[in-house]
Amino acid sequence: MISLQHRSIAHFDMDSFFVSVECRDDNSLKGKPLLVGGMSDRGVVAACSYEARRYGIHSAMPMKVALKLCPHAIVRRGDVEKYSQISREVTGLIADKAPLYEKSSIDEFYLDLTGMDKFFGSMKWTTELRQYIMRETQLPVSFGLASNKMISKVATNEAKPNGQLEILFGNEKSFLAPMPVEKLPMVGKETASQLRRRGVETVKTLSEIPLSLLEAWLGKNGISLWNKANGIDESPVVPYHEQKSISTENTFHTDTIDMQFIHAELVRMTEKIAFELRQQDKLTGCVTVKIRYSDFETVTKQMTIPYSSSDHVLLEKVKELFTKLYDRRLLIRLIGVRFSHLVHGNHQISLFDDTQEMISLYQAIDNIKNRFGWQYLMRGTNAAPQSKKGDIKQRDIMPYPKVR
Repeated sequence: MISLQHRSIAHFDMDSFFVSVECRDDNSLKGKPLLVGGMSDRGVVAACSYEARRYGIHSAMPMKVALKLCPHAIVRRGDVEKYSQISREVTGLIADKAPLYEKSSIDEFYLDLTGMDKFFGSMKWTTELRQYIMRETQLPVSFGLASNKMISKVATNEAKPNGQLEILFGNEKSFLAPMPVEKLPMVGKETASQLRRRGVETVKTLSEIPLSLLEAWLGKNGISLWNKANGIDESPVVPYHEQKSISTENTFHTDTIDMQFIHAELVRMTEKIAFELRQQDKLTGCVTVKIRYSDFETVTKQMTIPYSSSDHVLLEKVKELFTKLYDRRLLIRLIGVRFSHLVHGNHQISLFDDTQEMISLYQAIDNIKNRFGWQYLMRGTNAAPQSKKGDIKQRDIMPYPKVR
């Protein structure tokens, strides 16, 4: 077994993915401050070009505010379906070449190249793969190559835009040392602020703090932070095909053909696992519906979709699949819903919803579900699920307005 200390891990990132796609498809946008996101007055910025960032614009900023900072910025609505398709194309290019890869988001990938130096040279091979992806997609790509996932991701960020950087084994700590603590993955404003109040501004200073003290300050997060500051990350590259799907199914107490009840149950099940998606900060790219008839014949139908975790998007697809699938007109014994082709990045995609109110609504809904349980806030329907022991009943359902 090869030691984790001597791994060779590449991290690929499609630079400013949404913006780059728009610029590729419209040359007139290149070199200009470009905002991609909601077009309405209440929309938000999902992505922005490097030129727009110079004005202080960033993702998740209200579009109104962004346009005040840069009135001459160009705004594009964006096309999640197009971005999802290109993401799948890039995945295919990597899958054809890489021995082991993980798709960590719609535009990021980790590749485990451990042992390749004996045959090709990891840096040479990775450089050729980057050039191949750029040639095939006409999109910029950056990568970092290092001994673990965390260092390779930081290296990618340092290589941007449209560059590459290798951190040799043994140089992890010296590479990180001069960086501000915010450069470490998962170190947000709040954690950085806590550290700065204690005089910790650089990764070097952070790495020298006793582990016990960091744990006292930040709990379990302190242990994780100490490992990152010291360049330690033993997390494996998870093969993309092994990433789990999320599913749920229900066997009815009595076989039924009551479409009102069945549609209500589809709503309940879809919202349940869509909530799980958002809790895990994941998106689904494939929806499957399952029906088992009273004679025990089981049929399924699936659909590839633009990456999403929004109830109103997924419900539309689930209902469409059910309508196409249910053709025997027999009593139904069981129905199931499954989301697969999972990737991280819920926040990024959700910014394409037209309004800040839409995003805030989902955040409020999920906050309530976190506090009281997912079943206590559901889309209004005219039929309640069949009651099981411990299950919710109609009086427990708090309907909220349909999100359009």
